[in-house]
Amino acid sequence: MQAIQEFAQRVTQNIERVIVGKTDVVEVLLIALLCEGHVLLEDVPGVGKTMLARSLAVSLGVDFRRLQCTPDLLPSDITGVSVFNQQTREFQFMPGPAFTHVLLADEINRATPRAQAALLECMGERQITVDGVSRTLLRPFFVIATQNPVEYEGTFPLPEAQLDRFLFKLNLGYLSAEEESAMLLNLGRQHPIDTLESVVDGQEIPRLAELIWDVRVDDTLRQYIVDLVQATRQHPDLALGASPRGSLALYRGAQARAALRGRDYVLPDDIQALAPLALPHRCIVQPESALRGRTAAQIVQKLLEEVPLDLGDMESEP
Repeated sequence: MQAIQEFAQRVTQNIERVIVGKTDVVEVLLIALLCEGHVLLEDVPGVGKTMLARSLAVSLGVDFRRLQCTPDLLPSDITGVSVFNQQTREFQFMPGPAFTHVLLADEINRATPRAQAALLECMGERQITVDGVSRTLLRPFFVIATQNPVEYEGTFPLPEAQLDRFLFKLNLGYLSAEEESAMLLNLGRQHPIDTLESVVDGQEIPRLAELIWDVRVDDTLRQYIVDLVQATRQHPDLALGASPRGSLALYRGAQARAALRGRDYVLPDDIQALAPLALPHRCIVQPESALRGRTAAQIVQKLLEEVPLDLGDMESEP
């Protein structure tokens, strides 16, 4: 696991030249990348969501495309379209921005459901079908979508089927006073993103992703994941619990987190750290419970305190 740990350290240190004080968020992005999943960033404007995606792509040395979602966005604007070539007298496929390594879908909830659905096949099957022809996407293929939790006018909330395609949903949050002061100092002259360079070979990601399969998950911890997900389905405040994708997200995510930290075995800490990112967006709160102020995040946090775990000989991470 040393190769994965060194890979993550180089990328993290490089991104922190641009993004200050978000080491934990960068770690989650790398976990999702190694799991070949996708991430939904939800936060207020100006906290660095777009810059984080750009910094990650530059650090990996892979192709990056930004898709600005608007209500007039068409599915073909994402996947590509076939146009008639006058010279060859044949239709020629023009690839859309989805044919890339890192795709930033900025303000995804401003796109119509029709355009949002165009991302479903990309994210789930890593292929795009246009005019009856399926084309395989590049590897790695990583979607970072952003959405604004305020200003809901003219937005289209993501349906549950689309939310379930995201491995994790997380927030960046505001900087502390010290971190914000450091950011102002960094941006006093040239923007750090302009001088940022690749520090790893992003083409190695598929190979590194296979290495995390060998991270050992104890039977007790595997059952703990199942018990957590089952508890969301039986909770009276939830109309819909986490899907089996939630179980897989926790399982694979815990393996990747362990590998990033130089371990070949999963600890309970790995599962408990990722559960608040992998499960709440897959749950639907009962309307009457929502009126009482209950949220899926609160319920999942409570379940982490209540669902029993027999540690046995296992120890928590120091």
